[in-house]
Amino acid sequence: MPPKNEPLNSFDWMVVEPSLSEQFVLERSIREIEDCDNIDVLSQLCVAMAKAQHHQTRLLRQAVGHIALLDAVLSGGEQKP
Repeated sequence: MPPKNEPLNSFDWMVVEPSLSEQFVLERSIREIEDCDNIDVLSQLCVAMAKAQHHQTRLLRQAVGHIALLDAVLSGGEQKP
């Protein structure tokens, strides 16, 4: 819950602000990929990333649907089919 004096923006929770440490970890990973000359390793990495992205997309879709349902219940709204 936001502090009582701040207005509630229902989409504030969607803002992603990575920490400096997270940005450094990402940059290190990107540089390792860019420096890799082994096509087999890059191919395996792409396959793993495609699978992870598919899983995360489905998980996010489910989570947003669940959040929307909880929000409707908490606000007294009706669930639409």
